[in-house]
Amino acid sequence: MALPKTRKDWTIAVRSLLCAAFVLAAGELGLVAQAGNGPTFTLAAPVAGRPMRLITYGDMRFADPKLTKGTNPKVRAWLAAKVGEERPDALLLTGDMPYVGSTMGDWDEYRRETVSWTQAGFPVLPTLGNHELYFDHDKASRNYVLAYPMLQGHRFYSALMGPVEVISLDMNSPTEPRSEQTLWFAGQLEHLPKQVEFLMILYHVPWVADEQSNLLAGVPSPQAVLLRDVLERHLGRIKARVMVVSGHIHNYERFERKGVEYVVSGGGGAQPYPILLRGSQDLYKGGGFPVYNYVTLEIANHVLKGTMWKVRDPDAAELSVEAKDHFELKAAGAR
Repeated sequence: MALPKTRKDWTIAVRSLLCAAFVLAAGELGLVAQAGNGPTFTLAAPVAGRPMRLITYGDMRFADPKLTKGTNPKVRAWLAAKVGEERPDALLLTGDMPYVGSTMGDWDEYRRETVSWTQAGFPVLPTLGNHELYFDHDKASRNYVLAYPMLQGHRFYSALMGPVEVISLDMNSPTEPRSEQTLWFAGQLEHLPKQVEFLMILYHVPWVADEQSNLLAGVPSPQAVLLRDVLERHLGRIKARVMVVSGHIHNYERFERKGVEYVVSGGGGAQPYPILLRGSQDLYKGGGFPVYNYVTLEIANHVLKGTMWKVRDPDAAELSVEAKDHFELKAAGAR
């Protein structure tokens, strides 16, 4: 086999070797699941007779509204209010909610701009991104715990809601073949409740991404690939349909791999990331930039229908959204 010739080729080769090493180690150690791993939390099931409705999005970077570099306060606040108006049964956040996690002022702004969420009373299920722990790790960790008291200090957790289970993983926790989070994740997959028709996995960094992000941003990371491999080793035993939701990329992407739907929704207000090279595997073919967005997930009669809602014109005096992507997942009981 020929050696890489350019710096870019060497970068790709090294990343591939790192990913392969993580996956190989996981396979050799067998990733024995921890017994008795039920859901961390059980939430109220949806009201019978109407569809269950979830929303997912992330990468807002809440901060002082005067700060316009790296975040768009106008779009960010409008999207947060729009999500509140939607009144979902639960909100799944893909990470990077504050701009700087150790700055209490950024969390205060988060609370101000999401007051409609509190008033509506729906559960908010987050995953930790990298900005949650910027820049003072200990202070940032305390701020995160204060922002989400219902999590009772859990950095990774699972929540059961009727036919849906959400598993939220922490990109900042050690992720090696025998680390606590990895073994816990394997245990959750081993003991998925029989009632679960749709399994949603939250992790900030995408487990599948476009070619551009592979080359320029090193996404997915070796840790993401390890967790993806753990999931794929259990797919033969999982009867539920699986969807992995991520952020980090300030745009929107969607992929299918081995029967798993991968959705990247990181357009909540942070500085937009242009994707010039989507590649054939990306199922989203919509054009336009920037792609500020959120995703609705409606579940009824064993079918999940997803819709990506994109902000039409972020510079308009009055903001609005349009449906730009649709997808459907059918559980085992669907006709």
